[in-house]
Amino acid sequence: MITTLENVLKRTTSHPVIDPSIEHEFYTPLDLSIDNPNLLLVDVSSPVGIQNYINSQLQKHKAKLAFGGYLEERSIYNRSKYFNNSVLAVNRNIHLGLDLWISAGTRVHSPLDGILHSFKNNTNFGDYGPTIILEHKLEGYVFYTLYGHLSLESLEDKQIGQEIRQGQNIATLGEASVNGEYAPHLHFQIIKDLQGNKGDYPGVSSKQDVDFYKLNCPDPQFLLF
Repeated sequence: MITTLENVLKRTTSHPVIDPSIEHEFYTPLDLSIDNPNLLLVDVSSPVGIQNYINSQLQKHKAKLAFGGYLEERSIYNRSKYFNNSVLAVNRNIHLGLDLWISAGTRVHSPLDGILHSFKNNTNFGDYGPTIILEHKLEGYVFYTLYGHLSLESLEDKQIGQEIRQGQNIATLGEASVNGEYAPHLHFQIIKDLQGNKGDYPGVSSKQDVDFYKLNCPDPQFLLF
């Protein structure tokens, strides 16, 4: 078998990214794609509208956390010019990470040992808000994990290059007022090549570019379940 980063991640024992006191039996899948007919009656442009829908799904499934969204085509990004270029007729609406929807203030942990590569507050409307990127090395592979929609406090006292231990609490989730105007959640993404980016990397792709990003951003569930 040819060894790939994906194969290495599959056999790696990682620490839960979200507060480990929430066991996986209390996770429930969430569909926010354009194919979900239940969203036709939801104002997906509103953090309150999305939160109400998420709450209904959590209650229905007796869950504490909702997750999903890798390579999901969504209409939520239509609200922001940051994702749409009318001049070039390019719309970015395919999600490249995995979202974990849970309340603001929830702790975020590093799944693996690594170092703090970079951090930044990405303040475009609909963007990540406070963001942290970690660098990891496994079996000769160097790759990165991105954590978006954090609290402002998560960026305090951070230093580039500082050592991060597996399981270390690295951040907390932010409110809609600081996280890009979304219901509170973590955007978690694995990235092979940051392409020179620091504190930021595209989390949403256009259909034209999705084949590249699919290869560069493996399924985050490799490190979650």
